[in-house]
Amino acid sequence: MPAGGFGAVDFAVLVAYLAGTTALGVWLGRNQKDAQKYFVADRSLPWWAVMFSIVASETSALTFISIPGLAYAGNLGFLQVCAGYILGRVVVARVLLPRYFDGKLVTAYTLLETRFGPETRRFASIVFMVTRAMADSVRVFATAIPIALIMGPVLPRQYLMPAAILVLGALTIFYTWRGGMRAVVWTELLQAAIYVTGGICAVVILGNAVGGGWAAILSSAGTAGKLKAVSFYTGFDQPHTIFAGLIGGAFLAMASHGTDQLIVQRLLSARSLKDAQRAIIGSGIAVFVQFTLFLIVGIGLWALYAGRDFATPDAIFPTFILERMPHGLLGLIVAAIVAATMSTHSGAINSLAAATTMDIWVPLTRRRPDDAATYRAGRLFALMWGVVLTGGALLYPESRTPVVVVALSIASFTYGALLGAFFLGIYNVRAKQRDAILGMSVGIVAMALVVFAKQLSAAFPAVATVLGPAANIAWPWYVLIGTTITLFVGTLSALRTPVIRLK
Repeated sequence: MPAGGFGAVDFAVLVAYLAGTTALGVWLGRNQKDAQKYFVADRSLPWWAVMFSIVASETSALTFISIPGLAYAGNLGFLQVCAGYILGRVVVARVLLPRYFDGKLVTAYTLLETRFGPETRRFASIVFMVTRAMADSVRVFATAIPIALIMGPVLPRQYLMPAAILVLGALTIFYTWRGGMRAVVWTELLQAAIYVTGGICAVVILGNAVGGGWAAILSSAGTAGKLKAVSFYTGFDQPHTIFAGLIGGAFLAMASHGTDQLIVQRLLSARSLKDAQRAIIGSGIAVFVQFTLFLIVGIGLWALYAGRDFATPDAIFPTFILERMPHGLLGLIVAAIVAATMSTHSGAINSLAAATTMDIWVPLTRRRPDDAATYRAGRLFALMWGVVLTGGALLYPESRTPVVVVALSIASFTYGALLGAFFLGIYNVRAKQRDAILGMSVGIVAMALVVFAKQLSAAFPAVATVLGPAANIAWPWYVLIGTTITLFVGTLSALRTPVIRLK
C-alpha cells in the first residue's frame, strides 16, 4: 500500500492532468465563430480521431470501475454483449449514416423532421435530453466513488464526494463551453491514452502481486469457471448469454450509435461518409479489446482478494488502487478515472447543447443555424447542461447495484423508442408524424413499466401478476423490446392512412 495514502507526488500528477486538459480544451476552442464549428468541428476531423473519441465517450468511470467488478463477481460473459455492439455498428454504418450525410445534418433528429415533421424531431430530441441527462449524472457520480476511497484521509467521505463532483464538473464545463466539439474530440484522445495506460499498469501490478503471476491467475480462474465467455442459455432473465449479447447488444448499439446525439454528433464531425463508417466500425473493435482488458483486471482482482465480499462491486477496483499502487502511479490511475469521466461528461454537455440549440431553439426563434446568435445560444446551453449534469450527480444516491447497469438500464428504456421511430420512417412509407409520435410514446411507457417492473410490483401488489414476468427480463433485451413495440404501434396507426411515395 502506498505509504501515507494519496501523497504529494500523486496530487501533483492529478493537478497536472487537470490543468493540462483544461488548458488544451480552451486552446483548441480558439477562433470559433459559428455553430457549425462549435458543434461538428466544421466536419474536418480525421476518422481515427473520431473513432477514439467514440471509444472514449463510451468509457466513463463506469467502464473503469464497474467492468472489473462484473468479472470479479461473474466471468467474461460481458464480451458477448460487446460482440453484439460490433454487429449493431455495422448496421448503423450501412443504413443510417448515408442518410445523415446526405442531409449535412448537425443533430440526429433532423432526419426525423425530414421524414415526419418538426414535432417528431422535437419529441425525439427531448427524449434524448432527458435520458442523456439522467444517465450521465450517474456517470459523473461514479467518479466520486474511487476518489472518496483513495483520498478519504484528507476529508470525510460526505464532503469528498460532492467536492470531487463539483471540481470535475466545473473544469469540464469550462473547457467544453470554450472549446466545443473540437476540444471534446482531441482531449478525449489524451484521456483515452491515460485510462488505457492505467488499465495496463493494473494488469502488470496484479501479475506481480499474485504468486505465480498471470499463469497462476488464469489457471485458478479457469478452474473456477471465471474465464467462461459464452453461454447458450435461452432464457430472457440473464444478461450475459450469446443470444442476449449478439441480438440485444446489436440493438443497443444501433440505438446508442445511430440515434443518440452523443455519438452521432461525433460521426457528423468526420470529413466524409466513408470516414464516419470507418470510425464507427473501428470503434466497435476497439471497445471489444478495451472491455477485454478491464475484464481481465477483474479476474486478477478475484485472484488477489480470493473472492472476498465487498460492500459494493464498484469498490473493488478502487480498493486495489489504494492498497497496491505506488506513489506517482496512484496519481496516474486517479487521473485515468477522472479522464474517463471527463471525456464522457464533455461529450454529453456538447451533444445536449447541440440538440437544445438546433432542435428546439432554432425552430422556435426562426434563427438561421449559421447566425452569430445561434453560436452564442449554443454556448449558453452548454453551460446550462453542464450545471444540470453536475447537479444530478450530486443528488444521485449510492446503491449496491453496479453503476454501469444503472446507466445502461436508464438509456435502454428510451433507446428502443428512438430506434423504432427511425426504422418506421425508413421502412414504412405509410407512416406519418402522428404514427411516429404515438409509437414512441407507447414504446417509452411500456419500457418504463418493464424497467421498473420489480419496484412497481412491490409497491402495487395488484399489478404484480401482470408485471411480474417483466421484472425478470435482462437489460440487453430492453432496446429490442422497445423497438418492436414502437414499430408495431406505429405500423398499426399508419394503416389508417393511404400509401405515400417518398421522393
